[in-house]
Amino acid sequence: MKLYYSPGACSLSPHIVAREAGIDLEIERVDLNSKRTHSQLSFLSINPKGYIPALDIGGEIITEGPAIVQYLADLKPESGLAPAYGTMGRYRLQEALNFIATELHKTLGGLFNPAMQGDWRTATLGLINRRLSVFDTMLENKTYMMGDKFSIADAYAFTVVNWATMKNIDLSKFPNVTAYLERVRARPHVQAAMKAEGLID
Repeated sequence: MKLYYSPGACSLSPHIVAREAGIDLEIERVDLNSKRTHSQLSFLSINPKGYIPALDIGGEIITEGPAIVQYLADLKPESGLAPAYGTMGRYRLQEALNFIATELHKTLGGLFNPAMQGDWRTATLGLINRRLSVFDTMLENKTYMMGDKFSIADAYAFTVVNWATMKNIDLSKFPNVTAYLERVRARPHVQAAMKAEGLID
């Protein structure tokens, strides 16, 4: 099984999940500008959408981060990273994944677009602050998004919200978010994934 990734991008989420679940995963870096893999394959031949993550499970490619992390968690249900299908817990998890994808990922991800300047950037920063305020409230009196247990939603949320620190967004007014990021970052498997991607020493 191989995960195509770019350091610190949304592909960090399934990378973390695989390590948390104890799944042996090969990783291959993708240059998102040239759309070439480290082994010089055309990434568009692997994922015509042109973006990461993409998971090669041997004859099939799964794309879209929320789908990939659920697939990985379901390979190792004993890991407890996702509740079983058909349970209310699973629907709550999917609710969280959708919030991260549509409200946090899309807004924070836009900051990496060099064309985002002036009024567009100002409006986006305002939206980001509103979404982070909602997220801060969601985390109140919780260790992780779903309660006391780390889940695939946390791997995704950490990856995306960490971009705010990369882009020098002041998170001090979101104390639950800052404490949450520190907790997740301190997890050994999160540290290992970040080291493997060259994000930390």
